[in-house]
Amino acid sequence: MINETALLESKTLRASALERTDVLDRVKALSLLPDGMHVTTAMVAAYFEVAETVINNLLSRHRLELESNGLRVLRGSELRDFKELNLSSYPGGYPQPRSSLAIWSRRAVLNVAMLLRDSEVARQVRTYLLDMEYLARTQPVDNPVHRDAASPSLDDRIDQRISHVLGKTVVPMFNALIETSSEHRRELIALRSGVQRIERKLQQHNARLQRLEGPREDRPLAGVMASMDAMNGREFEEYVAQLLRRDGCTAVVVRGGGGDRGVDITGRTRDGRHIAVQCKRFAPYVSVTSSHVQKFIGSAKVLYKADVALYVATCPFTRDAMNVAADGGVTPVDRSLLEAWSGGTELSALS
Repeated sequence: MINETALLESKTLRASALERTDVLDRVKALSLLPDGMHVTTAMVAAYFEVAETVINNLLSRHRLELESNGLRVLRGSELRDFKELNLSSYPGGYPQPRSSLAIWSRRAVLNVAMLLRDSEVARQVRTYLLDMEYLARTQPVDNPVHRDAASPSLDDRIDQRISHVLGKTVVPMFNALIETSSEHRRELIALRSGVQRIERKLQQHNARLQRLEGPREDRPLAGVMASMDAMNGREFEEYVAQLLRRDGCTAVVVRGGGGDRGVDITGRTRDGRHIAVQCKRFAPYVSVTSSHVQKFIGSAKVLYKADVALYVATCPFTRDAMNVAADGGVTPVDRSLLEAWSGGTELSALS
């Protein structure tokens, strides 16, 4: 069986596993750009929970290998065309193009998982790959038959196969041993119970996977959050300002910068109330804390005398932060509410 060290050090072994990109979503959801095929360097870093500089350093060391698996660096007209064709139809458009943009295919992201040593997410991806390789080598080979598009692939059947082996072979073996052996009876019964517990957990896990992988018709505009994850702070503020204008707000001004006094956007609702907004483009695994919200309350309510105070973030809020926001009259707009707002749902605080 291939071990993890060999996978990290052998380009040939890595190449043999690059078709199994489904493992990325089984370990952790991978957000894609609106074209449904690519991610940016910032999104790769967010997926593996490392700094963006770590991914850039990896790109420098293994550029040829990554480019052979779908990494592209767009510049000039190619970059402008990519943004116009893939991103211009989303609310507020997309930020002005930078001088270059690295876009990664799913194969390239999986390639990163097999190169990145200091990431727990990457280690989990490698472990999943090695488990699949072991099962593929040890399962008997079936006679080839026609399989339509609805039939499950090998990785979709891993949990079912394990459950089948446990339920049809291992458990009956324990039953036979318990019946025929008077020695170690108690130990055998305990082992059988443990195997049956594992079988039940695998069945529950498989049911959860089927629910997660099923259609999500309630999700608004797939790719919107991926677009925001790729923005910098100023671009995100302009995007939120565009959402406010879309919902009828007037006199919307982006004030982000050194002199904003803790408020990034100001404006008025349709009925004339004063709005103050704080925007935080944090990584999805970071949380807004109560101290963040406390500072904003002082700026929004005291300095700007806002009637409506919005704290908009691309990440969750801690429970303490939610409580402080409720006490201070601040509307917290977390990642899920921001996605719905981007999809056309108007914020109740603005109506």
